Amino acid sequence: MLSLFWLRGLLASLIVALLACSLPASADPPRDRSVWNYDGGILMMTEGSISDGPCFRLAGRVSAPGFFDNLKRVDTSDGATFRRGSNTLSTFPDHLLLTFRVYDHPCSIKLERTSTQGYLTHNVMRGLQMSLYWKRGVELRPVNNVELKYFAVDPVTTRPVDPRANPPEKFVWYYEFVLPGGGVPLTDSLVLVLREPNGHIAARVAARM
Repeated sequence: MLSLFWLRGLLASLIVALLACSLPASADPPRDRSVWNYDGGILMMTEGSISDGPCFRLAGRVSAPGFFDNLKRVDTSDGATFRRGSNTLSTFPDHLLLTFRVYDHPCSIKLERTSTQGYLTHNVMRGLQMSLYWKRGVELRPVNNVELKYFAVDPVTTRPVDPRANPPEKFVWYYEFVLPGGGVPLTDSLVLVLREPNGHIAARVAARM
């Protein structure tokens, strides 16, 4: 009886092994992957500071009408692929819209200069110089033909705890630029740099796909 059971078990094992050998091997074994969605554009945010002056936050995004809708980045062991539905994309559209705002923000311990003297003023903001670059690896290429489309300064309404207090004036600065993107690979990053008149970098941020 034991030998019969043993023979049946051996026969079953052989059948399973033969079936496994007869199945076709998968040509594309599954790979770990991650998917990033870009509906609405590429967000960007950083904190900055003025030498011996206030700290601030810069927040914005890079967008283009319809381009980023349903756009996804798929990362696999073979690299990154950008897809919209069944289409594969490799470059940015001809024109991109860069919008951002700058406003007072408490200094972060991560900043090298953490002075909290005063608040952003019109004179301080007028002294800042903006530079835009396309970054590939460590290479920075200046972005030319950048056009300012919109600019505004809005006051910030504050309610002091003490009604007798005289709160300082605070503002939010809004900027909107149009810049060329045709032919630029989606793997490149757009780098925004704000410099003080003395050349010190007040803020730097990258919009990465």
